[in-house]
Amino acid sequence: MTASGVTAPTLAQFAQPSGLSTALRHELAACWAAVVNSGGAVIPADCPLPPLTSAETAAAVERIAQGLAPERGRLLTATVEGCLAGWLLVRREAHPLEAHCGVVNHVQTHVNFRGSGVGAALMHHVHHVAREEMGLERLKLTVRAGLGLEDFYAKVGWIEVGRWPGALRVAPDDDRDEILMSLTL
Repeated sequence: MTASGVTAPTLAQFAQPSGLSTALRHELAACWAAVVNSGGAVIPADCPLPPLTSAETAAAVERIAQGLAPERGRLLTATVEGCLAGWLLVRREAHPLEAHCGVVNHVQTHVNFRGSGVGAALMHHVHHVAREEMGLERLKLTVRAGLGLEDFYAKVGWIEVGRWPGALRVAPDDDRDEILMSLTL
C-alpha cells in the first residue's frame, strides 16, 4: 500500500512475443479500447473511430507483441492486485543515426486506475529500462494538446521541445497541436 491507501503497482516488462500470454494480450486490448473510449489519444491506425471494442484493438496488440525484442522494443506493464492497470511500449529508433534514442508509445492507464500513480510508476520504470537495460541515452514521445498530458510528463522529468500546430484532427473543427517531448537519460 502507498501512503494514500492505494496498492502500489507491480511492474513487469516483456521483451519477446512468447512472454505475452493470451490472457495478457486480451487484457491489453481491453485496456486499449477502454482508454480510447474514455477520450484517450492512442487510437490504433487501422481502427475505426471510437467507440472501440477489444476485438478491434487486438490486431494492434498483436503487431506490438510481434515487434518485441530485447534490443529493439519492450512492453512494460503495471498490475494492481492482479489486474492490468496500465502499459506502455519503449522501442529503439531503427536508423543508425538515432540508435542511441528511443521512443515511448501507447502510454495508457486503465480508466479504473487513473490518478492512482500507475502512469507515474510506468514512466519512472521506463527511464530505468531504457537507460540501464537497453543502453539508450534519450527518449522522445508525442502527446495531443488539450488533455493536459504535457503537465503530467513534465512532472516526471520530460521537457517540451516543440509543437506541430494543428497536426491532429480529433473531429471536424477540432484540430490539436502535436506536442513533442524529450527526456535525457
